[in-house]
Amino acid sequence: MKNTLIQGQVAARPKPKESQAHTGIQPLSPLTHRTQRFQPLPAPLGEPPYHYDIEAAIPGIIQKAQTAKKIVFHTVGDTGGIKTPDYQAMVAAAMKRDLLNPDGNTPSFFYHLGDVVYYNGEINKYYDQFYEPYNHYDAPIFAIPGNHDGDPIDNTQTSLDGWVAYFMTATPHVDPVSKDEPRVTMSLPNVYYTLICPFVTIVGMYTNVPEHGSIDSVQQQWLTNELNTAAKDKALIVSLHHPIYSFDDHHSGSPSMADAVQHAINDSRRVPNMVLSAHVHNIQRIEKKIMPDVPTPFLVAGNGGYYHLHNLTAGAGDIDDKTGAELMYGDDKSHGYVTLTVDAEKISGVVNLVDKTTGNVAQTDTFSYTAKAQFLADGVVITL
Repeated sequence: MKNTLIQGQVAARPKPKESQAHTGIQPLSPLTHRTQRFQPLPAPLGEPPYHYDIEAAIPGIIQKAQTAKKIVFHTVGDTGGIKTPDYQAMVAAAMKRDLLNPDGNTPSFFYHLGDVVYYNGEINKYYDQFYEPYNHYDAPIFAIPGNHDGDPIDNTQTSLDGWVAYFMTATPHVDPVSKDEPRVTMSLPNVYYTLICPFVTIVGMYTNVPEHGSIDSVQQQWLTNELNTAAKDKALIVSLHHPIYSFDDHHSGSPSMADAVQHAINDSRRVPNMVLSAHVHNIQRIEKKIMPDVPTPFLVAGNGGYYHLHNLTAGAGDIDDKTGAELMYGDDKSHGYVTLTVDAEKISGVVNLVDKTTGNVAQTDTFSYTAKAQFLADGVVITL
């Protein structure tokens, strides 16, 4: 009787102080699998392994970063300002002000963690939710797609057609959709790809539309290969829209994404220095002990502008007894973004929260983790 639909039934609320919606086997539910289906992927622009050298978008960035001895960038997801666009506009304005920082501390790019346009990634909503809010953000915007970017509203759309029209064009151009806020399109090689930067390699997954995410065997093979071949003299960041861990009352974390990433770690033996995600509309910094003495940070940064924030179900210091994930910091009241700085020794960051009334920015959480390459010891198998 577990799969029987009861009139008026809704999805179950995640339990307090638990960081994943389910442990072990994830059950199938008609509440999600009927409405949030796996969508086919658009054809890639190039051949595997789908690498994008940041120098293609920022000429001279390698020399500039070597001179500064670091690279700085913004990251957040779930920015689409539908219904209440003021939140997105205020966050975008704060990010644009950061671009006036003294040389060396200026963010070089914005790495978007998915859900650029709500609710269905429509091309005709890219002006309101992307081009106009980030006008005069005069740095490249990279992205991985989110579930809303990939979920077609009807048969007039194909999955990710709006996202592809900006982020994955064979020939960079100014799209007429951008109207009076022109921005040259990007030529990312695939919907999942690796961004090669000074000091850091960012492996970006596309976790598709189903609740808690889903990837096929081809992307699983690619992910393992990217961890295995990532430069050993740089930090390694893995990014995905659906979070592995999240202490919230709306989505929670994803056991299917935990399964995908742990297989890639176990097979490649490489442990990421940081995992970035969004999907949950708040900000959380979660730690999990993968290496014996060095915690791995899992950031959930989904407070980039979408009006509805998701409540936390735990406080700082709470540990999920089933997964061992510990919430180090969280905020479910404010929109904002994260600024990351990577050098040869560490990944450091700050959480920026934007006041809804004044637009002023408060830096509420600062952190630092190793940037050195990390590998599992022989015989060790980890579980996320």
